[in-house]
Amino acid sequence: MTFLLDEIALATARLAEAGVPSPRTDAEEIAACVHGVRRSELHVVKDSDFDALFWEGVARRESREPLQHITGRAYFRYLSLEVGPGVFVPRPETEVVAGWAIERLREMDVASPVVVDLGTGSGAIALSIAQEVALATVHAVEVDPDAYRWAKRNILEHGQGRVHLHPEDLADALSELNGQVDLVISNPPYIPPGAIPRDPEVRDYDPHRALYGSGSDGLDEVRAVERTARRLLRPGGFVAVEHADQQGTPVYLIFSEDNGWRDVRSRQDLTRRDRFVTARFGQE
Repeated sequence: MTFLLDEIALATARLAEAGVPSPRTDAEEIAACVHGVRRSELHVVKDSDFDALFWEGVARRESREPLQHITGRAYFRYLSLEVGPGVFVPRPETEVVAGWAIERLREMDVASPVVVDLGTGSGAIALSIAQEVALATVHAVEVDPDAYRWAKRNILEHGQGRVHLHPEDLADALSELNGQVDLVISNPPYIPPGAIPRDPEVRDYDPHRALYGSGSDGLDEVRAVERTARRLLRPGGFVAVEHADQQGTPVYLIFSEDNGWRDVRSRQDLTRRDRFVTARFGQE
């Protein structure tokens, strides 16, 4: 047992006492970040190379600052993204939404699909689609200047020249693509005003603009996504919109048949909770 591994064990106990959901993993991630090694290499760090900055990171995590703010990285599907204050930290449940979109795009009989990600945040969804769907062109829309800066950094690192970032509002973005898009995807703000997220990492650190939706039910941004998707999609194109687990029915009803939507479905995340709605536009 090395000195670093002993310290990780102590840090794990402290983080567990603070209510951190994955204390051992987080302690190891902080140690790996501070010492410039992979988690699998922590045992090779010499006792003389131990860096006391490890305990500074542990103290930050103990106060429930997001691990991703401490390490500066968030993992999403096959990507490692830069994140920090001012941008929403992507969550595992959103990986399921992105995965559904990637599967639909691979099934399409379209050589070079066009995709729009409304409210891209860190760029996680847009970049995953570009990485996993050959020849897809992805347009990422983000109006918030802080989130835009994070997305720009990640797109420069991972975008392969196929992700185009637009500083526009999701309600009126990309009119030049009207009727030409194969798939629209969005993880918009949807928490109702006055609701308080349970997790302090979300409540105290994620930007409120990325969390709280407008309107009494928090779904005005989802309604804007529906209108924009209806404008952008070609006949037969798809939309996918994430929502809170209690919002499956009201979001489902936003995508009405009267507005041209077909095959509307509520879909679940890995915990079997309603997590996103998908629909196909304008084709019997």
